[in-house]
Amino acid sequence: MYAIIEAGGRQYRVEPEDVLTVERMKVEAGETVSLDRVALLERDGEVLVGAPWVEGAAVKCRVLGHGRGRKVDVFFFKAKENIKRKVGHRQPYTRLRVEEIAGGPARIEKES
Repeated sequence: MYAIIEAGGRQYRVEPEDVLTVERMKVEAGETVSLDRVALLERDGEVLVGAPWVEGAAVKCRVLGHGRGRKVDVFFFKAKENIKRKVGHRQPYTRLRVEEIAGGPARIEKES
């Protein structure tokens, strides 16, 4: 069983017990989060694609913690104008552990 979810503007393929890093979420470490933007759900070899999201499907995750990514240096430079500026950026993130892929239709209907 797996699902493709959307979190923080990006899509992720997740399975139960996966650990993933998403954009920073405003939740405390140890809490449970339900991500209901499920674009695709695969269960027992049958695939259900949402339009745009699968109705009633959700992925339940536990928040492991927060952090910041590695530093990215950005250097601005304009030739012949003596303009130089160096800045750094560290993107904040949240680590999640997928506990359960729940919901969706009880039985996936096949088109004929």
